[in-house]
Amino acid sequence: MSGVEHRYEVTGRREIWSGRIFSVVSDDVTMPGGGSATRDYVRHVGAVAVVALDDAGQVVLIRQYRHPVGRHLWELPAGLMDVGGEDLAAAALRELAEEADLTAGRVDVLVDLHSSPGFADEVVRVFLARDLADVPADQRHDRHDEEADLQVVRVDLDEAVRMVLAGEITNASCVAGLLAAARARDTGFTELRRPEAPLPR
Repeated sequence: MSGVEHRYEVTGRREIWSGRIFSVVSDDVTMPGGGSATRDYVRHVGAVAVVALDDAGQVVLIRQYRHPVGRHLWELPAGLMDVGGEDLAAAALRELAEEADLTAGRVDVLVDLHSSPGFADEVVRVFLARDLADVPADQRHDRHDEEADLQVVRVDLDEAVRMVLAGEITNASCVAGLLAAARARDTGFTELRRPEAPLPR
C-alpha cells in the first residue's frame, strides 16, 4: 500500500434522535480533496454473543422473533453491552445463562465484527464458551417479551455451518461466530484470543 490515508475529521455533530439502545446522529465530515459531507448514522451501545460448544460438538442456537425483519431468526445467545462497567466476558456469560440456562467453565474470544458499518458503529464481540453446565432450575432467568418465545436447540457445529451456507442462518454475529468456531475447532483452538483482549477501535 502506498500514500497517506485521509484523516476524516468531524467538524460538526447533531443528535437527531436518542433512545436507550441507540441514537441517530448527523456528522459533518471533511473529505479528501477539500470540502465536507454529511453522514447520518446510528450510534449503538454494542453487543456480545456466545457460541456455546458442548463436549459432543454441538452448538446452542436460539430462534427469536426480530421485529425489524418481521420473522424469527436463528441466532446465538446474545445481548447488549448496556450495563456500565460490565466486563464483556461476564456480559456474555450472563446472556448465556439468561437465554440458554447454561454456564461455561471456559470462555475465549472468537471474533469481533462491525455488524453494519455503512450506517452504524455497532461492534459485536463473539465469544466461544466451553465446559458447559446447566443453570439449576431454581436459579433460571424469567423471560419476558420476545424472550418468552425463545426456542433453544443444540445442533452439530457442521450442521450449523451448513445452515449458514444454505442461507438458513442470516444473523450477522451468528454467521460470523459459527464460521469462526468451525475454523477454531479445525485448528485445535490455537488461534483464540484471551477474554480481556481489547476491542477493535
